[in-house]
Amino acid sequence: MNKFVAMVGTNAKVSTNRTLLQFMKQHFADQAEIELMEIADLPLFNKPENSPVPAPVLAMAKAIDAADGVIIATPEYDHAVPSSLMNALEWLSHRVHPFVDKPVMIVGASYGSLGSSRAQAHLRQILDSPELRARIMPSSEYLLGHSLDAFDDQGNLKDADKVAQLDGLFKDFQTFVTVSGHLNNAKDLNQKDTKNFDWNKL
Repeated sequence: MNKFVAMVGTNAKVSTNRTLLQFMKQHFADQAEIELMEIADLPLFNKPENSPVPAPVLAMAKAIDAADGVIIATPEYDHAVPSSLMNALEWLSHRVHPFVDKPVMIVGASYGSLGSSRAQAHLRQILDSPELRARIMPSSEYLLGHSLDAFDDQGNLKDADKVAQLDGLFKDFQTFVTVSGHLNNAKDLNQKDTKNFDWNKL
């Protein structure tokens, strides 16, 4: 059974993106082990040259490195991902690089009708950066619009079609993880390049 880290891409105490990941953890419990990861308590990133990486970041990196894949749920603010999610990813690309060649599935929920579509596109750009180099599942947007009305009192998705779509995409992600496991011939070099990457030396 695959083990996935599910990153809650917001520091909000109440979020339908967290609810979505909690639903996925319960709904897919017989298919994969999903562990939610919070980002709210991380310090503000300011590229410390000589200070150690904070312990919570090291713990997150260790969990991601040990996982078979990562699921990220992002809300959308001003056509972009939240600053708290960018902050977490900046920490996770500074001296630690657990996302290199790591399979990633992106989902998102929003109060409006677009379901965080622009934020998901933004997140893909970030994860594809030379400091992160994640392996993002293509053609796989899961857009949960009007998310305040999407769940019942038990946290279950009410729309059967949205559940069916999520079922299909999650099955695709499982396949994507399996295929990605065979695409590792350049992994050591990719990790080395990512660790040594420096915009100032280009």
